Amino acid sequence: MGDERNEDGTAVREAKFGIGEVVAHRFRPFRGVIFDVDPLFNHTEEWWLSIPPEVRPLKDQPYYHVLAETEDSTYVAYVSEQNLVPDETHAPCRHPQLELIFDRFEDGCYISKDRIQN
Repeated sequence: MGDERNEDGTAVREAKFGIGEVVAHRFRPFRGVIFDVDPLFNHTEEWWLSIPPEVRPLKDQPYYHVLAETEDSTYVAYVSEQNLVPDETHAPCRHPQLELIFDRFEDGCYISKDRIQN
């Protein structure tokens, strides 16, 4: 089995974080739970260009869909791998959508709900 390749022939990087992992943003004050991963940037060009150039992340890296939370709010974030670090609190999150995707919090990670098989 060969390496997975991008359209330009470069190798696709393996994601550093997995679904259910609790992460924190490297620069912004939020933490959250990963619920999906894109191997490469998969959002609009308008969204990407809205990020100030001095902090705009590269597109050729995994991007994560995160159920994010701050002290005051919860929301869904789309974050580049370079801007995430493992969460050091090891505490559960309080995002209201967690129960839609995950079954439980165990050993510092969220466990996905079992899928119904036909």
